[in-house]
Amino acid sequence: MDFTDAQIDRYARHLVLDEIGEEGQARLAQARVLVIGAGGLGSPLLLYLAAAGVGTLGVIDDDRVDLANLQRQVIHGTGDIGTAKTDSAAARLQQLNPEIVVRTHEARLTPDNALDLIRQYDLVADGSDTFATRYLVNDACHLVGRSLVSASIMRFDGQLATFRSHLGHGHDGRQNPCYRCLYGDQPEAGRDSCADVGVLAMLPGVMGSLQATEVVKEILGLGESMAGRLLLFDALAMRFQTINLPADPDCPLCGTAPQIRALDPAHYGTAPA
Repeated sequence: MDFTDAQIDRYARHLVLDEIGEEGQARLAQARVLVIGAGGLGSPLLLYLAAAGVGTLGVIDDDRVDLANLQRQVIHGTGDIGTAKTDSAAARLQQLNPEIVVRTHEARLTPDNALDLIRQYDLVADGSDTFATRYLVNDACHLVGRSLVSASIMRFDGQLATFRSHLGHGHDGRQNPCYRCLYGDQPEAGRDSCADVGVLAMLPGVMGSLQATEVVKEILGLGESMAGRLLLFDALAMRFQTINLPADPDCPLCGTAPQIRALDPAHYGTAPA
């Protein structure tokens, strides 16, 4: 890839890194990443991926900007209230980096569209806020064969992990887990979102930035992946903890006798992304 003078200036701090350089920046430009949700996590995630030069960003969300979003969803502004979040996010991303392609999907992620949509991208980053959507994204990524960088936030706590269950065993010889290995059966619908229990305004900025870091690492093959590990962040204690996340041999999706081979709408409810 031949870089223009403007691109050399824009990405100069990447180009001088031996671990990235021109080859790595070119890989970022060729990458296609789908972001689930243009809310709290999606805001910093999308902004940093765009700034880093990820060439194609897809964003799916069926919601519209509301005043209550602006406490944490920093990709949107007061003037965007009433606008589709996908459109508001796309406008901000193009303003930040007009060289990238932003593909908007103003829709709810469902079992009917998830597989076809995810196939169009190289990697998925999930910033949704309900268990129903997280399970759906996990299952679709496994079935389609895409890596998933997943983050979640609630109150003062955040979690981050990368799931590569479709690859089988990792470099260490251990089976790669999926999201179901972490939580087991999908919990019953309840108070499982920030709208129900609240969230510290800055928390999605922390976790979304970490999520963007993991996405770039996955694209470039840098460092140690979060696959097989779970990062926990406690904002009140300002403490990070990383624990090993083993695969569940009885997992119905990625275990030794998988039972989930298609997306059954009855398994996921109707929660929006």
